[in-house]
Amino acid sequence: MSEQQTTEQQQTTEQQQDLGKEIRSLSHRARAASKRLAQMDREHKDRTLGAVAQGLRESRVALLESNREDLERGREAGLSRALLDRLSLDEARIEQLAASVEEIIGLEDPIGRVVQGRTLPNGLRLTQVTVPLGVVGAIYEARPNVTVDIAALALKSGNAALLRGGSAALRSNETLLSIMREALRSTAAPVDAVVSIDSYGREGATELMTQLGSVDVLIPRGGRELIQHVVRNSRVPVIETGEGNVHVYVDATADPDTARDIVVNAKTHRPSVCNAAETLLLHRDAEKAGREVLRGLLRVGVDLHLDPRARDWLPVPEPEDPAQDRTQGEVLELTDEDYATEYLDLQMAVGVVDSLDEAIEHIGRWTTGHTEAIITDSVADADRFVAEIDAAAVIVNASTRFTDGGQFGLGAEVGISTQKMHARGPMGMGQLTTTKWIVRGEGQVRA
Repeated sequence: MSEQQTTEQQQTTEQQQDLGKEIRSLSHRARAASKRLAQMDREHKDRTLGAVAQGLRESRVALLESNREDLERGREAGLSRALLDRLSLDEARIEQLAASVEEIIGLEDPIGRVVQGRTLPNGLRLTQVTVPLGVVGAIYEARPNVTVDIAALALKSGNAALLRGGSAALRSNETLLSIMREALRSTAAPVDAVVSIDSYGREGATELMTQLGSVDVLIPRGGRELIQHVVRNSRVPVIETGEGNVHVYVDATADPDTARDIVVNAKTHRPSVCNAAETLLLHRDAEKAGREVLRGLLRVGVDLHLDPRARDWLPVPEPEDPAQDRTQGEVLELTDEDYATEYLDLQMAVGVVDSLDEAIEHIGRWTTGHTEAIITDSVADADRFVAEIDAAAVIVNASTRFTDGGQFGLGAEVGISTQKMHARGPMGMGQLTTTKWIVRGEGQVRA
């Protein structure tokens, strides 16, 4: 190795050591803040969240300007339509964020709840109560709304939030962080209860994954590549979230109009999010409903990846109506890769199956365990589907878009867990708690 290479390697090592010190310092500050936050009563926490909601509304002009800069930079970088949609903020979305924070204020404090209690024969009194996890780390991309959702849920549940929001939303997240930290400061809450490591880039995120002991749990939100990178490399315990290869199965008894409305909503209401439907399975005896669904999807511009039997059900092209501005979706050939794809866009894989058994088997092969739905008029088929499908959420005769913390009454969500340990499905405040056993005695000793 040359002298220059040795020098460069030493400089790299020194930079890594300096970065490690910075991230450890931030983690320790968040840890100290979490201990103070855990002692705050509900009134103090709710007052702080009220200041966050007020700050969001009062700073909307600055926030929109920061977001505009992020969007311009994202377009120049060639971000996909789905990522740009996730990144985008407007007046309505900012108001929705503020309203979501206010909804969290109205929810019961999840800390100090008695899970169970009893007195043992020897007189010991046992109580199991809920307590905060401590420091919640989150790594996500192009989602400024997640910055607010996670921070607000963490604050209400007595946790500190250590955030890495990605370069795409850098300016938006800077403004959001400033709003929230000012709210903490104005209410005498620990300011380091919400901390960002965005300025340290990807290297900072990698270092965050090593903070076992300072960070209690790490939650990745984003695409498959991001989530799996965190799962494979983190030393901190990880809760997997978000990846959603979501199916809708139209049973033989499904009403055509109901099936059309549900599937179109599940696919197009907001195609860039993880609870949007990606695969449509049609029972072979549901041809009428299948034709209606395919017609509805094509009308709103969804590109359909069709197997041969589904292709035979394509509706006859309608004459163009000059009174309507309609973008017709394209018809494409289906491959196995399509069944494995989370499009996050106006595209959908479509296949015909011979039975409910085949639908369940297909979903079992390709599911990511997020949300699966059935449309049927058969109670027996609905019950079988619910019993046999292994997913965080199983839906009967409704859109998959309802798998959401806000829709479930949780105020917001940290993410949608697709694993089975600790938390599964939309994660609200309750999923950011653990429990503590309290034992009260009067001098008992164990024989």
